[in-house]
Amino acid sequence: MTSARRLSRRLPHLAAATAGLILLAACGSSSDDSGSGAPASGKDQQAPGASQAADPSAIPTQDVVSSIAADPAIRAELPAKARDSGKLILGTTQAPGTVGLPHAGEQDGKPIGLDVDLRNAVAKVLGIEWDVQYGTFPTVIPGVQNGRYDVGQDNFGATKEREKVVDFATYLNDGQAFLGTKDLPVDTVKDLTDLCGLTIATGPGSTFQQILTDGAGKCSAAGKKPYKVQYFSDNSTVLLNLQNGKIDVSFGPTLGVKYEAAHLPNTKFLGEISTTPVGFVTAKNSPLAKAISDAVNKLIATGDYAKIFAKWNLPGSGITTSELNPTPTF
Repeated sequence: MTSARRLSRRLPHLAAATAGLILLAACGSSSDDSGSGAPASGKDQQAPGASQAADPSAIPTQDVVSSIAADPAIRAELPAKARDSGKLILGTTQAPGTVGLPHAGEQDGKPIGLDVDLRNAVAKVLGIEWDVQYGTFPTVIPGVQNGRYDVGQDNFGATKEREKVVDFATYLNDGQAFLGTKDLPVDTVKDLTDLCGLTIATGPGSTFQQILTDGAGKCSAAGKKPYKVQYFSDNSTVLLNLQNGKIDVSFGPTLGVKYEAAHLPNTKFLGEISTTPVGFVTAKNSPLAKAISDAVNKLIATGDYAKIFAKWNLPGSGITTSELNPTPTF
């Protein structure tokens, strides 16, 4: 979650003819170590996709949070200070407009997105309100460490280095995935050799770039024509080049790529090649981590978790169980 995530927040507006589609499909605020995991009820999640496909400019507005009830037993796990005040300070980064969807954005001055719904649902179970305070992506985890924030949320992937300084309570999986044109002869990418001979676009200075660079010799070793890579500093340019045929495949965060596939005409999701658990972060050994993980698991058990993913048309992107400090993939 380095430059790829920060770049995705700087998507410019495009020409009027394509602005609505590109902005909605633009890669959301996702980590460069992201991916998608076990489905959270694929059948239930398909219905919203049909209506959104009919109107690609639509942003889902259904309320999937307000009816969620507090769980007294889980609330009792919170520190006394949080129970007494009814508030926890949450550090994150601001995502203006719709360029950060599906994870986060703003509409009519109000925060929207998958991550926003998930954190608000967790707050409901805990019986508290978030005091949302904005920092920058590199400062949120240090802010949790030094006590400025009680909790951090910014699509943080659980890595070995991060788990040394903060605790994770997972709430989704994210990863590295591919988006192709509808007429691309490749339907599924399971290995980089599936992309031999194609032109791929991604962001510079990212994990995506490193994966493609590290695998550059695979095609030649397999006796195939190497793939070509083009680098662009903003994802809107990537998507525009994909639509006008200048590239064959884009490589980006899974949830953003899935959202693009659902909203951008003549594209298809080709799959992902790696996954990473993503979680809320708390100070090391804070009781908040377990309380938040238990809240996520309560949402999974009641079906409210699946409703949130269905709203944002992200089938197959949920988790089946929230974990504390999962074993990092790297």
